[in-house]
Amino acid sequence: MIRVAAAMTATLVALAACDAPPPAAGGVEYLGIETRLMDGDLVNFHVRMRGTSDPDSVVAYARCAAAGYTLIRGYGFARHVRTLTDRRSGILSADAVYTISPALPRGSRTIDAEVVARACRQAGIPTV
Repeated sequence: MIRVAAAMTATLVALAACDAPPPAAGGVEYLGIETRLMDGDLVNFHVRMRGTSDPDSVVAYARCAAAGYTLIRGYGFARHVRTLTDRRSGILSADAVYTISPALPRGSRTIDAEVVARACRQAGIPTV
């Protein structure tokens, strides 16, 4: 079980696991998002998917998870810290860390959560 600092985050994780969408037209299957609040504004995302061998796809899935989570928490921006990817038995996974904030953070790896979440919806990639 995921240990989460906030009860709201635990609820979101449970809902994300229950609402995994059916496989997309290309056979890509999104296997769920797990979130863990690490410290204040630092959040860890674990995502898994199958049906593709492109690591950029799982990185995009993690980015979409971060955008959705940022909006749910009432913030507008996130800054990418790092993403690690792995492939085992046909399943791609990503372990990504982002900071979330109400104002545009410093750095070049920032995302506008509203813009990214909209692009994710248009591409059919789930968010939290």
